[in-house]
Amino acid sequence: MDAFVLIASFVLLMMLGVPIAYSLGLAALVGALWIDIPLDAVMIQIAAGVNKFSLLAIPFFVLAGAIMAEGGMARRLVAFAGVLVGFIRGGLSLVNILASTFFGAISGSSVADTASIGSVLIPEMEKKGYPKPFATAVTISGSVQAILIPPSHNAVIYSLAAGGSVSIAALFMAGVLPGLLLGLTLAALCLYKAHKHGYPKGEVIPFKQAIKITIEALWGLMTMVIILGGILSGVFTANESASIAVVWAFFVTMFIYRDYKWRDLPKLIHRTVKTVTIVMILIGFAAAFGYMMTLMQIPLKVTEFLTEFSSNKYVILLLINVLLLFLGTLMDMSPLILILTPILLPVVKVLGVDPVHFGMIMMVNLGIGLITPPVGSVLFVGSAISKLKIGVITKAMMPFFVALLVVLMCVTYMPWLSLWLPNLLKL
Repeated sequence: MDAFVLIASFVLLMMLGVPIAYSLGLAALVGALWIDIPLDAVMIQIAAGVNKFSLLAIPFFVLAGAIMAEGGMARRLVAFAGVLVGFIRGGLSLVNILASTFFGAISGSSVADTASIGSVLIPEMEKKGYPKPFATAVTISGSVQAILIPPSHNAVIYSLAAGGSVSIAALFMAGVLPGLLLGLTLAALCLYKAHKHGYPKGEVIPFKQAIKITIEALWGLMTMVIILGGILSGVFTANESASIAVVWAFFVTMFIYRDYKWRDLPKLIHRTVKTVTIVMILIGFAAAFGYMMTLMQIPLKVTEFLTEFSSNKYVILLLINVLLLFLGTLMDMSPLILILTPILLPVVKVLGVDPVHFGMIMMVNLGIGLITPPVGSVLFVGSAISKLKIGVITKAMMPFFVALLVVLMCVTYMPWLSLWLPNLLKL
């Protein structure tokens, strides 16, 4: 009954239109009143939830990504990707995916990826003869890479939701191979469709121009080298790498590219602060909600239920995938990570699944949710850029959903994809 009151109050508040973060906080208060514990305990958990040093990485990574997104980085990455693969039949679709790979390694955000890459490439692909729904579907699907490829903000949130027991550096490296597999799978699908429908070839870029484009893009790509190189070499921590990435992104944007106006900088910082504030409120209230779940022994009850249902870990992982895919269509990624990790992580630990591997399973599942109706935030961004209806885009995305599900199965049942690099680097 305790668990029912907590979860029912949360669901009821969401149905009434209360924002998810506040629904979590108010449900925690309802749960506390129901089991008769002091409300002070809930307030302490909210404060403790955001009073974590590792959380400093989030605002710095968000700010670095925002600076690079609005400072001309996306356009230069698209041009650089064009040098590498633009001359192939269907090359612009490959440019789209490759540019998302590069940009995802800087922004760590699917929404920023879709907004930046899509605003450049969707009109260009339509101009070159690609169907607009296909161009939009490629952009939206490719942006899921940003969730996997480091530096992923959601990997930091997962580490926090796991109680800090999972290394952020290990999660960053665990996402490299799944992210690249996702990109290659989408590229193979695009090549198939390009040859089937006769999509146009691009032109080979002259050598001198290609060199110039590459040099311009490398300034931005150095952000990725700074973040990963610094963490892996032990020169600085994830938090320190994020702050250094901000300094580098600012330097490149304002003094190398010089596309961004100084007068627009305060507005950018204001938008970043608003974004980070929303995330921090969500984390604090989710911590209180998680505390109430622990007191009510919900994680233990879920573990007992699933292990009694089946002792086969592959069956349990399949059930968890179905659950995550379903919930991912109804809620945003960050709150789901914060709510479900404390519930599901004990289950998979009992089955012998590595927490780092499970983190990647969650990322892929909930990444698919971001591009799936009815509440796919990335899907709505793609719709706003292309000015196409959600139904039209969803229909065009059906083959891409199949490709993403194939990648999900590979990540779920081939744990070495996630664990090889962290184990190799002893993270």
